[in-house]
Amino acid sequence: MTDAAVSVEHVSKRFRMYHERNDSLKSMVMRGKKSVHEDFWALKDVSFEVPQGTTFGLIGKNGSGKSTLLKCLAKILWPEEGSITARGKQASLLEVGSGFHPELSGRENVFLNGSILGMSRKEVARKFDDIVSFSGVGHFIDQPVKNYSSGMYVRLGFSVAVAVTPDILVVDEVLAVGDATFQKRCRTKFKEMKQEGRTVILVSHSMSTVKDMCDEVAWLNQGELKMIGKTDEVVKAYNATV
Repeated sequence: MTDAAVSVEHVSKRFRMYHERNDSLKSMVMRGKKSVHEDFWALKDVSFEVPQGTTFGLIGKNGSGKSTLLKCLAKILWPEEGSITARGKQASLLEVGSGFHPELSGRENVFLNGSILGMSRKEVARKFDDIVSFSGVGHFIDQPVKNYSSGMYVRLGFSVAVAVTPDILVVDEVLAVGDATFQKRCRTKFKEMKQEGRTVILVSHSMSTVKDMCDEVAWLNQGELKMIGKTDEVVKAYNATV
């Protein structure tokens, strides 16, 4: 039995790209033909394991399938083929403002997002001050989040996600948004999680961030797993192609 926190086995994900699409049954009857589309495979037979208690990086050019894979890991998307097994409680932060309602205040969204991630209202209340302090949002916490900058969005969302104390944290470019102080807090938090035996899966275009934080890296290229292994080796091979 593997001790991996996450197992990705022969995962393939397809999207349909429509060139001519019928928006209704009436449209199909009037046009007298079916919608015209082609299949685009964003992921093609991807397999790897993420060891428990490690920080695992996903790298690759834009369009390589990284975000699609993260959404499959977070169960936002489901693969056409293969399977993904996660062992333990998982939290995900994939895009700015994910799980936030723009008309609600930061305070209200902390409770909303916390409940979505599985925390009770009492638990969120107990951790509320720490969440706000970590995010650095401060006196803006009672303002509608639609008025937040993208950095404030991400800082608050990340703060809620790590407050859940997940066994597995999946994050997409969280360090790309935010000042140096917040980035330092994130790195410290990731190191604490690693010491506690928790697992982080991180997507980043910053090779310096990947080299600084990740134990192992998977390199995706056009939906296929190009290489997986120790961070320095994979990053060196990747840099040689870009």
